[in-house]
Amino acid sequence: MRFTDSVALRALPVITFGLTVDAFWRMPCLARSGLARIDPLVSYGSVAEHAHAIHGSSGFSETADTAALLAGQCTSCQVAQDKSAYWTPALYFQNTATGKFSLVNQVGGMLAYYLLYPNSGSQNVTAFPEGFSMISGDTNQRNFSYPVPDIPKSNWNVAPYNTQSFLRQAALGFNCLDYSKTPEGSLYRHYLPDKSYLDANCKDGIRFELMFPSCWNGKDKTSKDRKSHVAFPSQVMTGDCPDGFPVRLPSLFYEIIWDTAAFAGTAGQFVLANGDPTGYGFHGDFITGWSEAFLQKAANQCTNLSGKIEDCSLFTIQDSATYSNCNISTPSVLAKENVVGGMTSLPGNVPIVAGPGYASGAAAGGPSTNLGATSAATSQAMPTLSYSAGTSASSAQYVPGAIFAAKSDGTFSSTPVAAPSTTLVSMAAAAAVTSAPSLSDAKSFYSTQYATEGNTVKEVLWVEELVTVTQQETSTVTVTADANQRKRHIHQHRRRGLR
Repeated sequence: MRFTDSVALRALPVITFGLTVDAFWRMPCLARSGLARIDPLVSYGSVAEHAHAIHGSSGFSETADTAALLAGQCTSCQVAQDKSAYWTPALYFQNTATGKFSLVNQVGGMLAYYLLYPNSGSQNVTAFPEGFSMISGDTNQRNFSYPVPDIPKSNWNVAPYNTQSFLRQAALGFNCLDYSKTPEGSLYRHYLPDKSYLDANCKDGIRFELMFPSCWNGKDKTSKDRKSHVAFPSQVMTGDCPDGFPVRLPSLFYEIIWDTAAFAGTAGQFVLANGDPTGYGFHGDFITGWSEAFLQKAANQCTNLSGKIEDCSLFTIQDSATYSNCNISTPSVLAKENVVGGMTSLPGNVPIVAGPGYASGAAAGGPSTNLGATSAATSQAMPTLSYSAGTSASSAQYVPGAIFAAKSDGTFSSTPVAAPSTTLVSMAAAAAVTSAPSLSDAKSFYSTQYATEGNTVKEVLWVEELVTVTQQETSTVTVTADANQRKRHIHQHRRRGLR
């Protein structure tokens, strides 16, 4: 992504932030605040059906709402004012030889992107109102009902692609990570590749991606199914809002990296905590824990094109000692439940259902038929979608299928831990940062790599730069530097904060 001149942005009145359509910030939540069968949006006041990786406010519980989150003592995200709750099903590995399940380790917690895309002809993005919640994805989905790969977005304006059903399924991404290659585009693949593909192609793990609806009906802070009060714009992230949903909210986008590579060479399968080995049923939940007035002020003012939370003076940035020690209170009924490893079934004894038929798990607004069922693996033929390098966005917009050239914030670093360890590792930068060659004032990093050497974790940020070559006849051509020519920043950190 090539950013526009930020000097022009600063010259604009604050209220016209919407003119800069690539304004955003990345919210690093580098530590989990919990791992448990808790889900107040689906199983309010009771034990949830499946286990979730939870990030955000310590006020999260079976009955959490905005007020409870704001009353929490801390947040596992780096901005102190963000006491929202972000949660998704955890990922497990089932060993073929033993039949047992182990938690797959997260790498770097999660990132929540707040993308500020106003509606066409508007300059406003509206803050989530206090009490707002929503779910993206469908826990019971077990197939993709449309062509693979996606048809060109220029054709999304006709049926069946101009429907919320298609956009909902297209909002999921499973990005195969191999830092020696140009990254795949966001939301390119809508299913979890099988074990053999992951072993052969994804040597640095898999990144789960989830886009949330950003069009709101303007009146209901939630709905029975946690979805009907919101809708996707016409191109999932960008585009126009449908009739009946005129208010544009921040476009929320989750990224979670799982260290599937730690199980390379071991026979087995990866399966989500909701019993889904396909990925089609990946989903995420969100309850706002922002002060509405503060979030609106941030949406109006935090429009630096870097996406760095440090570039917004409104945000109070926490250090790792603070955010990495923020934990929810696990209910007594779940305190001794094993959700980590050596289990003969998924937590909650959730059955593995691969489809392609619709599953029958717990969903907001509906009953569950899975609880207490016996786990039995099933399978279906998955589509084949080979590695495809993403396209560096030349426009000002971050859209699905383009590499999001996020800039380094200097504080996001973590290391994979050998499976089946139970540790989520996260840490803040503690060492001096090596300066990059000064080819421009703002470098855009298109890929981040983490490597462990002894007790040192190295963060390698890859930069794609343009090199100008002058030929003898004095004509000038521009070529793209290859991977061996790309400049690197290396941040070194001591391993700490294991928990």
